Amino acid sequence: MEKIISDLQKIVPFKDTVETGDIVLIAAKKPQMLVYGLVSDMVRDDTKRDEWYHVSLHLLSLPPRKVTWILRPEQMSGQEVFTMDGEERFMKAVTFDTKKPPKKDDPRQDKKSKASLRRIK
Repeated sequence: MEKIISDLQKIVPFKDTVETGDIVLIAAKKPQMLVYGLVSDMVRDDTKRDEWYHVSLHLLSLPPRKVTWILRPEQMSGQEVFTMDGEERFMKAVTFDTKKPPKKDDPRQDKKSKASLRRIK
């Protein structure tokens, strides 16, 4: 599982935290799978002394499924591999930050753009 995680970290831009509305990547060794999920809800489990959460996910698979897993913050943020039914799982939020800083050598950045439309009274 460590090899899978290290390979994923080279090609997927991950976030360090997970919040409601995030897209997460879930990896499993057996059965071998990679699937995306949408975090729809995270509710603290008050019955446990330690910090555990009911994490509701919409798995973006065919067919789509809704699941709820009880996880600790370290497990849902990819800091710790966890097991389900004796099989290892990994989950971490993906970032889709597409903002790129403007290039300094771009001459278009120096000129003020003129509007292509004019207002005529």
